[in-house]
Amino acid sequence: MYKPTFADGRLSLAFHELDDVPAKVAAKWAPKTKELDVSHNNLRDLRSLELFRDIHTLVLDDNKLPARIKFPIFPLLKTLWINKNNIANLAEFIEGASASFPELEYLSMMNNPAAPSFFNGGTVEQYNDYRLFVISHFPQLKTLDDTPISDQERASAKKVYARVASMTKLMRTSSKPVLAKDRDADTFSLIGSV
Repeated sequence: MYKPTFADGRLSLAFHELDDVPAKVAAKWAPKTKELDVSHNNLRDLRSLELFRDIHTLVLDDNKLPARIKFPIFPLLKTLWINKNNIANLAEFIEGASASFPELEYLSMMNNPAAPSFFNGGTVEQYNDYRLFVISHFPQLKTLDDTPISDQERASAKKVYARVASMTKLMRTSSKPVLAKDRDADTFSLIGSV
């Protein structure tokens, strides 16, 4: 049996091989919790976290979370660590996360298949595209992984992914296919890499 650790608004359920957060634990601790650590468990789903609506920090490192995860809405969440999970589809994950965490400032998702880096075989170009894509979805984001976001990166993300969004919209609404010769080659390569 595990024992939750609680101090100064921080609840730790780390290293307990949990598949979910037990309802009794959530009911007891959620109203008092501002930081929740459920790292190093076996979580594949986050429905058991729905009562923790007032948290500002959520640590989900080293679980089994996939890209297609339904996040509860956490309107106050500023920090999300979701390193070392099974997130393989960046677009799918970021779309859900950006809708659920509108105030996110710090995101770390290192050591996931969708987060290319030098350490997992990603190229510099893949890493830069990954950063721009994520930054374009979180206007308040200050740090991604372990690197602060520069004004130049934010401007590039807005420019690049505004073009991608308009091209995607055009492709969805057009009754005839957009021909390769009619596409901006850079924009198309970015759509294909997301």
